[in-house]
Amino acid sequence: MAITILRDGFLNMKIDNSTPKKDGFFMPSEYSPHSGTVMIWPVRPGSWPYGGKAGQIAFCEVADAIAQSEPVFMLTSKENSEIAKKALSDKVTVLEIDSDDAWARDVCPTFVINGKGYVRGVDWAFNAWGGEYDGLYKSWSLDDLVASKFCTALNFDYYDAHPFVLEGGAIHSDGEGTVMVTEACLLSKGRNPDLSKEQIEEKLKAYLGAEKVVWLPCGIYNDETNEHIDNICAFTAPATVVLAWTDDENDPQYNMSKRCFEALQNQTDAKGRRFEIHKLPIPSKPICITKEDLNGFIFEEGEDAREVGERLAASYVNFYISNGGVIVPQFGDENDAKAVEILKGLFPDRTVYPIKARDILVGGGNIHCITQQIPKGD
Repeated sequence: MAITILRDGFLNMKIDNSTPKKDGFFMPSEYSPHSGTVMIWPVRPGSWPYGGKAGQIAFCEVADAIAQSEPVFMLTSKENSEIAKKALSDKVTVLEIDSDDAWARDVCPTFVINGKGYVRGVDWAFNAWGGEYDGLYKSWSLDDLVASKFCTALNFDYYDAHPFVLEGGAIHSDGEGTVMVTEACLLSKGRNPDLSKEQIEEKLKAYLGAEKVVWLPCGIYNDETNEHIDNICAFTAPATVVLAWTDDENDPQYNMSKRCFEALQNQTDAKGRRFEIHKLPIPSKPICITKEDLNGFIFEEGEDAREVGERLAASYVNFYISNGGVIVPQFGDENDAKAVEILKGLFPDRTVYPIKARDILVGGGNIHCITQQIPKGD
């Protein structure tokens, strides 16, 4: 499957002496047109129980839904390449690029565009969501190379943002100058502890071409990424967001969502607009690790191990917007249908694809976490 890449006439190169903002590039919104989507085949025994079979089925369903309207690239090791090809539809292109795990949102490039329609990547430093301080596994060297290898493979120029640590799930952009993040994540001690909040904000503006950073205090309860923005709040249109919500005052998520709601009410976007906030319910009952789940994991030394009864960070906000669809996680909960109906109303021109996603959630994330968009140039 071919992908059209518009470039500015130079050989593929790493750019370490400039920034996207200096060069007139910015991060577009997810609901802007894509040239494709990147995913990574799940195999890590500490994330995907029982050889990852159930997770792989769920990944295939997500890839198939996205492939209805845009190309999909699935990254795998050479060892797993043929297995992935046999499992995936012929609409998905398999590329051999090694990684430590399957979180494409966090380890693949963040892509930026300019007014001429040229597309470039941004290669952040990745340290497994906290490095030596509170990272989730001991070695992440392969993950940290994915962005540069993918850009090289598809001939994208890319900005080297190292040593600044950031994951794609920690940022949302409206494509009109506003970037949204959580304080819990970006100010965590395991990422950029030597930088102040103001310095971090300047980095975001420089590498995402943004004019304003909207800070929410927190994310989803027990989110082991230190509460990524993509699990709690997402842009669905300019100045319009969905926010994960519960009316249950006894749920620890209640006060977290309430604080985020109040923060949004008290801020404006880069163009001075107030936010239109749509509450998207979380599952009515907690989704937890079972003994059966736990028996299927094989944890490495230094890897964050799961426990029976551990509450997983289930959220319908962790959906993905493709050119023609919205791929929404489903948990076998009574709020599944409510989430689908809300998103159908917000995306009337797209098809909503409900995907059974518990087998992705046990890995520690969900549909948005396993996808990364490549914007379409003009």
